[in-house]
Amino acid sequence: MPSLRGTEKRLAKDEDKASAYITEISKLELAGSVRKLTEEEVAQSEESWFIPHHLVHHNGKNRLVFNCSYQFHGRNLNESLLPGPTLGPSLLGVLLRFREHAIAISGDIKAMFHQVCLLPEDKSLLRFVWRNLCRDVPPVVYEWQVLPFGTTCSPCCATFALQKHVHDHSNEEEDVRNSVDRCFYVDNCLQSLPSKAEAKELLDKLRVLLASGGFEIRQWASNAPEILSHLPQEARSNNAELWLTQNSADIQESTLGLRWHCPTDTIGYKHRLDDYGPTTMRTVYRTLAKQYDPLGLILPYTTRAKVIVQRLWDKQREWDDPLLPEELLQAWNAWVSELPELSRITLPRCYVPTTMDQPDVTREVHVFCDASDRAYGSVAYLRSEDAYGGVHLAFLLARSRVAPKRQQSMPRLELCAAVTGAQLAKLIVSELTLPIKRTILWSDSTTVLTWLRSDSCRFKVFVGTRIAEIQELTDQQSWRYVSSTLNPADDLTRGKSLVELAQTNRWCQGPSFLLQPPHEWPEAPAWTYEEDPSELRRSLFCHFISTSSDKSVPDSSQYATWSELVEATARTLQHDKAEQDVSPPSRAYQQAVLFLIKQSQLESFPEEYHLLKANKSVPSSSRLLVLAPEFDATDEIIRVGGRLRRAEDLDPNFKHPIVLDPSHYITKLLIQDWDQRLCHPGPERVFAELRRSYWILRGREAVRKHQYACLECRKLRSKPVVPKMADLPPARLRLFKPAFYSTGMDCFGPFQVKIGRRTEKRWGIIFKCLTTRAVHLDVLTSIDTDAFLMAVRRFTARRGTPAELYSDQGTNFRGGEKELREAFSVMSTDLQGLLAKHQINFHFNPPTAPHFGGVWEREIRSVKAALSTTIGAQNVPEEVLRTVLIEVEAILNSKPLGYVSSNISDVDPITPNHLLMGRPSSSFPQVVYQDSERLSRRRWRQSQILVDHFWAKFISYYLPGLQLRQKWQGTTADLTEGSVVMMVDPQLPRALWLVGKVVRVFPSADGHVRAAEVKVDNKSFTRPVVRLIKLPELPNDD
Repeated sequence: MPSLRGTEKRLAKDEDKASAYITEISKLELAGSVRKLTEEEVAQSEESWFIPHHLVHHNGKNRLVFNCSYQFHGRNLNESLLPGPTLGPSLLGVLLRFREHAIAISGDIKAMFHQVCLLPEDKSLLRFVWRNLCRDVPPVVYEWQVLPFGTTCSPCCATFALQKHVHDHSNEEEDVRNSVDRCFYVDNCLQSLPSKAEAKELLDKLRVLLASGGFEIRQWASNAPEILSHLPQEARSNNAELWLTQNSADIQESTLGLRWHCPTDTIGYKHRLDDYGPTTMRTVYRTLAKQYDPLGLILPYTTRAKVIVQRLWDKQREWDDPLLPEELLQAWNAWVSELPELSRITLPRCYVPTTMDQPDVTREVHVFCDASDRAYGSVAYLRSEDAYGGVHLAFLLARSRVAPKRQQSMPRLELCAAVTGAQLAKLIVSELTLPIKRTILWSDSTTVLTWLRSDSCRFKVFVGTRIAEIQELTDQQSWRYVSSTLNPADDLTRGKSLVELAQTNRWCQGPSFLLQPPHEWPEAPAWTYEEDPSELRRSLFCHFISTSSDKSVPDSSQYATWSELVEATARTLQHDKAEQDVSPPSRAYQQAVLFLIKQSQLESFPEEYHLLKANKSVPSSSRLLVLAPEFDATDEIIRVGGRLRRAEDLDPNFKHPIVLDPSHYITKLLIQDWDQRLCHPGPERVFAELRRSYWILRGREAVRKHQYACLECRKLRSKPVVPKMADLPPARLRLFKPAFYSTGMDCFGPFQVKIGRRTEKRWGIIFKCLTTRAVHLDVLTSIDTDAFLMAVRRFTARRGTPAELYSDQGTNFRGGEKELREAFSVMSTDLQGLLAKHQINFHFNPPTAPHFGGVWEREIRSVKAALSTTIGAQNVPEEVLRTVLIEVEAILNSKPLGYVSSNISDVDPITPNHLLMGRPSSSFPQVVYQDSERLSRRRWRQSQILVDHFWAKFISYYLPGLQLRQKWQGTTADLTEGSVVMMVDPQLPRALWLVGKVVRVFPSADGHVRAAEVKVDNKSFTRPVVRLIKLPELPNDD
């Protein structure tokens, strides 16, 4: 409704626009695209989504735009819809094929999206309201019956419906299927054919077949008047009709953003320049983005503007800052002044003349690459040669990029240009339907041509990856050398004015040497080129001599994982057996494991190993004595003898596991491998799996020691280290101050209330005196700043202005603080002086730290329990909710502070009501004084005595109860800057908790750190330490 009211308010100021708006809605309703809903239909809907709309005037037409991306409570319809795959051809492919043959046709499907009906269950999600600008009547609900413009899935659904209809009903008419699949870009048809007869036949088939599915093709245009005459008048475009009837030669058709001049059969451009006011970064970007050039014909001109834009980013400046550097401003103004010349740039639509559009013509694609210190790119031409030796050149496509701001060598930029050339050649050959005899790529960089004849792995990563990509996309023999003076891509990288582009033939028609026979084309000069050593990958040659296999084993301390160590050992052992038969991989792996275990035992138990190998007993002082160790002569390792020798059903490795020392590095790698293989379970699981094959001395302790140091295990099982419970803050101990001097507050809810026949949400807000524990409850109509400020005003009017307020990080409280500060800043000087002593100081707890506000969080639980008992799940009127909250407030303020004695002779406990009302409960009557005592000093002294009596009991009976620390009694190490921590987030699985580094700590008054600022990537978070898990320090590389 707010969107509708805004639209109506704007239309009330423009009668013409309002009339057009009403007309467009009526057209949709008459066409059956939308339907009015009755009140019963609206009431019966389980779910619905209403779309705002507005009117747009473009190219002389009015069009209603339905904004399906409109955000409502953080969601919009398009985010919930799947866009679907791209079913149709690319725009660039359609344009390339549109230029293949001599006869061209173009058409447009009338309201294509509106020809596809919606499923009944989807219609309720596409509704809007309208009331013909009659603001005194309720709006009428309309529901879309067809695909609207604006939903992200409409192009995919409409294209699927079109292709499905054609494929199901085209029978043997393959030419119609190919036309729809390859020449339709959404609702636009652009196609070229070799002859007029074929064009007429295809037109007839298309119109009949698509009309049978409800798709009406109209706005037909062609470069052949005979084709247009073959069509009925209502099917022709307005410009085509003018050409036929009035022989008007100054007509142009829009073809996917370009201008097609049918009488001359050329493609041109229309400059787009609007007056945006002063030249700023925003206007520069907007003007450049408006110059639509899908084929890249005017890239030598637009590249100059791209370089200017890049240089504007050299320094940080605002988008609307008009103070641009004078040099760049002059260059930009010179570039803009040339825009009117854009209409002079034209390109023949067809690649060849009509006489050369024959099957026996041979065609080649020639791609030229070049780079400069400002830009790099490539341009492609089609060379056609007929049977009589006639040659014709045509511009195909161009691509460019601005050179990176980070300085790169010229050979690297030339290599980047070669990459764009290889990609361009691949794209053109895949999109064209014409037979291409061969593809030749040209570069004026001898360095790049030499690199392309080399192995990519010899070079550094930057050069090597690009060489590998070029070699994958192109044939090495297809690259040739051309000098810079003959390279048309040089115009692209150095920039040209539009006047120069219009006058030169090299860019638009290709280099003249391609008109000659191939043997007259440029050849690479005879040169001796030495490779640049700076781009070669450094090679390390190792020579070693091994006298025995025992000496050649890799150093285990140089490997980070068990699998890497075993693989390296297996390769080494296989190398030692190079003259013998190579063992199978599984056998080689097993031999490597046994070899490593043998080395470990030799280093950990040298005396025991040699004694057992010689069939002697281990000494009585040996660590292995209780295991009854025995030597396995087959594997040459020590195993446990034990007492399970007669268990025939057990695996031999389980009966006689391998003995390992827990302190050896190989054992640590083995524990690490099993821990990772089992996805970091508890120590007992890892220990049990290891015990199946290995007997690690003091194994449980070794596993626990590893998991304590393992980062992943710590992330999965560690808990936050909570410091000792802090002393009570001063706000809890403001003695002899009025109630609510120091106040904590929070919101809770929501609750459903009945207002008439509808239900709405309401929230509660609690104000808690931090010293006396008195409570004030109120109702919020919404969770926003305005509602909060109104609640604060009601609170201060009834309880007095607090000196300080404590709250969580709610946006309503932060916004309230901002608006309070703004209110004080705009007040007059005198008024500020009067109210300065009443200004409220705000204190915010760290996010996700409810224990910082435990005083009021506990009361919220009591309030919710009372409401659950009295109201339950029923929806009550707002007045009932407000009344119940105030009664709950009275109950909470009657709760005794401290211990309640069962002895009737003891004094009654004090309650917050003693300070608020002078009596323990609102149900007790006050003491009635005589009229004569109303103004007496005795009455005043009596009130003073009551207050003093309250504070005396408060200090004697209540404060001692706050001495004890109920939890967090131990002392722990504080977090420090640089510590690596994981942030606890109960809303996410533990595996998704963020890991960051502490960049700032916030100690409390006792010096212990209670909160910290954590940096994760480029974002910073403030969290309490109870939400932070300290992790082991990471290496610098991590």
